Amino acid sequence: MSEKDQTQLRQHVQKRYGAIAQSPGAGCGCSSSCCPSPGIEQATPSAKLGYSPQELAAVPEGADMGLGCGNPQAIARLQPGETVLDVGSGGGFDCFLASRRVGETGYVIGVDMTPEMIHKARENAKKGGYGNVEFRLGEIEHLPVADGSVDVIISNCVINLSPDKPQVFREAYRVLKKGGRLTISDVLAVKEVPANIREDFEKYTGCVAGASRVEDVERYLREAGFQAITIRLNEKSREFIRDWFPGTGVEEFVLAAAIEARK
Repeated sequence: MSEKDQTQLRQHVQKRYGAIAQSPGAGCGCSSSCCPSPGIEQATPSAKLGYSPQELAAVPEGADMGLGCGNPQAIARLQPGETVLDVGSGGGFDCFLASRRVGETGYVIGVDMTPEMIHKARENAKKGGYGNVEFRLGEIEHLPVADGSVDVIISNCVINLSPDKPQVFREAYRVLKKGGRLTISDVLAVKEVPANIREDFEKYTGCVAGASRVEDVERYLREAGFQAITIRLNEKSREFIRDWFPGTGVEEFVLAAAIEARK
C-alpha cells in the first residue's frame, strides 16, 4: 500500500470515529442500516462480547461505545501496580476497567488518534474520578510512550484499522518492558477477503476489510521480536460480525480472535 493510500485510510478512519465520538455510536461495523433504533431494549454490544453487568455498570455513562470485538480484560490477567497501555482507547471503556484492576499503585495510558475520542475519554475520566488514567493523542504506529515503560498492552478491535500493522507490533514491542505482555482482541481473516470488500472504505472502518490473515499476524509478531504467541479464533463471533453488515456475507471471511504474546 502506498504512503498516499495509507494517509487516505487513516484520514477516513479518523473522520468516522470522530463522528462516532460525537454521537451515540454502537458497534464496530454499525451503520444506519444495522444499528438498533433508540428505545429498543436489548443486550448491548459489549454485553454480547462477554463483559459482565458489573463491568458495564462500573464505568462512566458514555464510556462504553460498543466498538469492540472481544474482551481483552478477560485475558489480560492484570495485577495491582502494573502499567497498562490501551492501544486505540476510544471513549476509555477498557482503560477504566483496567484502572480498577491495577489499583492506586498502577497506571493506565490510553492512546487514540482521534481528537474527539481523546476529549470524550478525558471527560469520562473526570466524571469518574480516575486519577490513575491518562489519555494521549497519537497514532498507534507511533506511540507517544517511552521505551520499555509498560507492563501490559491491551487493545480491542483497533489494530485491524491500521494500514501498517507490522509497525504497530514493532511499536508495541518497543514500549513493553522485558517480560511484558500483549493481550488484544481483534478481527482476523480466515479466508482471502474479496477485493470488493477490501476496497470498501465503509467496511474498512467497520473492522472487516483491513483484517490480516492469521498466519500474517503470527509473522508480524515474530518479526517484531515477540515470543509465546497464541491466537485463539472465536467461531461464535460470526453471529455479531454478521450484524455489522447484514446480507454481505462478511462473517464467512473474518472472525474475532484473542491474541497474546510476550516480550
